[in-house]
Amino acid sequence: MGIHTAHYRGLRHGAFLAGTLLAAASIFPAAASGQERGPQAAKPGGHVRLNRVIELIENGTPALGIFAWNVSPRGAAALASSRLDFVIIDLEHTPFDMTRLETYLLAMVDKRRILEKGNLQPDVVPIVRIPANGREHVQYMIKQVLDLGAFGLLVPHIDTAEEALAAVRATRFAQPAGARHIQPGGQRGVGYGWAARYWGIIGDLYPAKADVWPLDPGGELLLWCMIESRDAVENVRAIASTPGVGGLFVGPSDLSFSLGVPPSDPRVEEAIRKVLSACKETGVPCGTFTSAEGVATRLRQGFRFLAVGVDSGLPCDVEQALQIGRQRKP
Repeated sequence: MGIHTAHYRGLRHGAFLAGTLLAAASIFPAAASGQERGPQAAKPGGHVRLNRVIELIENGTPALGIFAWNVSPRGAAALASSRLDFVIIDLEHTPFDMTRLETYLLAMVDKRRILEKGNLQPDVVPIVRIPANGREHVQYMIKQVLDLGAFGLLVPHIDTAEEALAAVRATRFAQPAGARHIQPGGQRGVGYGWAARYWGIIGDLYPAKADVWPLDPGGELLLWCMIESRDAVENVRAIASTPGVGGLFVGPSDLSFSLGVPPSDPRVEEAIRKVLSACKETGVPCGTFTSAEGVATRLRQGFRFLAVGVDSGLPCDVEQALQIGRQRKP
């Protein structure tokens, strides 16, 4: 999984996310400016990116998100209206239910924001963590998640470059003859009508847009590989160099288990630094899970995207109300 359970304790949405965003803004002022929620400027030729996380990374702005365990429509709507940049819908540690995921993704559509922005780019990008580890090579999970319209995948336990390549091929369609980025050859099955509708584009455009970034600079799909084991750290440069990988995400909890030490052991941080170094060498964005206290440090180190919490626990104001009420004497 890669998220230490201790991070969950005391996690409170309001204060935690506000503090996290302020910490990021102190390092990257653009992250707190109005431009991130205003109408997006069109690229040359009138093109507006659909995947806002890719846009942020291309512009050198950190992307901040959370893991979603509450896979419900009301939860989706609340997060879609927040100041987050992305939400990782966690199907590794919640039931792998495609009907529930379909409902969740639909609930993330904010028609008012589409009207205000004047384009189809969602403010909060849905990324799905599938349950299959990299060594399992379960293509049908990737296919079903993408066919529902997800803009990205987080694949757990990628330990080798071969496993990363298998994930890339499962994410891509076979490319047309003469395509500039024809390799690695795609193996995704063709059945994208619903995904095209969810993205708000005509079906003929979807295969070209639904390719992996940055291998295809115009692609709108993110493929993040999770580095969660001793083997993965040893193979990290080869994994990062795999064409089609859009980012590496360090899972600190599973990594500490694999190393046989507690999360606070210096060897865990040493391994994380090794992953970050490989990402910098290969130009691949690096991300991880962190607390509010760790955001500023991780951004200064060079992490490009961070998961800063989960959608569980009571809001900060509710906790404060409980504390006040229970301190009152009869």
